Amino acid sequence: MTISHSEIRDEVFGHDSGDILRSLTGRGALRPVLRLSAIAAWTAGLLVVLLLGMWAATPWPKSRLGWRNRIVKRWARGLAWIVNMRMEVTGSPPPAPFFLVANHLSYVDIVLLLANVDGVFVAKRELNQWPVVGYLTRLVGTIFLNRNNRRDARRVLQVIDQRIREGDGVVVFPEGTSGDGADVYPMKTAMFEWAAERQYPVQVAAIHYTTADGQPPARDVICWWGTMSFVPHVLRLCRLPGFTANLRFPAEPIRAADRTTLAERARKTIAGHFVPHTVPTGGTT
Repeated sequence: MTISHSEIRDEVFGHDSGDILRSLTGRGALRPVLRLSAIAAWTAGLLVVLLLGMWAATPWPKSRLGWRNRIVKRWARGLAWIVNMRMEVTGSPPPAPFFLVANHLSYVDIVLLLANVDGVFVAKRELNQWPVVGYLTRLVGTIFLNRNNRRDARRVLQVIDQRIREGDGVVVFPEGTSGDGADVYPMKTAMFEWAAERQYPVQVAAIHYTTADGQPPARDVICWWGTMSFVPHVLRLCRLPGFTANLRFPAEPIRAADRTTLAERARKTIAGHFVPHTVPTGGTT
């Protein structure tokens, strides 16, 4: 099953383009306009630096990988600064190579993790077709998965094996979708197959967001879930004065000889360090 261009357009821009225009011209539009302009300029500038460095390091794969990691981490930290995302990290981020799984709440998770670890993500194939975002994710080595083809999982596992042998880190969101943060969803076992076969240690990360008193709750403006479209959500997020991203790395990785056990242990470990985003009655979770 192939996703249509209209479905991609709706996922990225939403059904009502007027909503985007109103967000950029209405009351309170200055902050998101300035932030989006800064994000575009920061991304374009570092893209040139990334491409030049990767071209120059072509004969030396390890140097090329190191250059990519340095520039991508700087880019992510710059984005965090632009949107005033305060990062609170508990525990030690794993050094590459690693296989890391985390709960998934938003595209913001990617910025948060890239600001703290050196690696690439496994992402849905449809992301490859997004305008601009698709090119950038391909450039930094994202591994794309066709979720409608079970056989494609085997190919992805082979790519994961290759990347880790080359010294890269690999990050997976095994819930299979982003959620509203009320709970940690059951984890798809297929992505644990590689680690189970090799009894490779699985690193774990738990993610949670909070907004300040008087601001919309994180589950509505940071968590990206359901039928929310990307660009309108980004505009709402950029209206926030700031927010806090909590990233927790448990001390010990998990191991198991079968993927079902690994998935269960990963979910239990994440849940043990996870703070649910509840429907607020006066709070801001």
